[in-house]
Amino acid sequence: MDYETACRLLIDQSDETNSNAETFLARLGQGKPPVPGQVTSILLALRVVSEGLKGQTTLDRSLANALFLISSEGRRLFDAELRRSLECPPLLNEDLERIAIAVKAIFSGSSSS
Repeated sequence: MDYETACRLLIDQSDETNSNAETFLARLGQGKPPVPGQVTSILLALRVVSEGLKGQTTLDRSLANALFLISSEGRRLFDAELRRSLECPPLLNEDLERIAIAVKAIFSGSSSS
């Protein structure tokens, strides 16, 4: 995955406005678990973006918004909807923590590895 593809994936997955979408946040907002492989793709994209931003001092506003939404809204939606759902994957809580750590590392400019 290249940097541009990773950015687009993160921006796309942060869209929660389309109720018919299968995006990460749309599914969490509907009380559904992520599609298999969705969290893995997000984590890979976060790693690619982190590497691509090394030495940069600014972030694109759309990318920054997507990072914020995937991290904070993902957690909020999990806490509000999925935690009490029988469909909740057992490792989703830990996956959300990994996402938050990776996003924090991108914002701080440090390595999340």
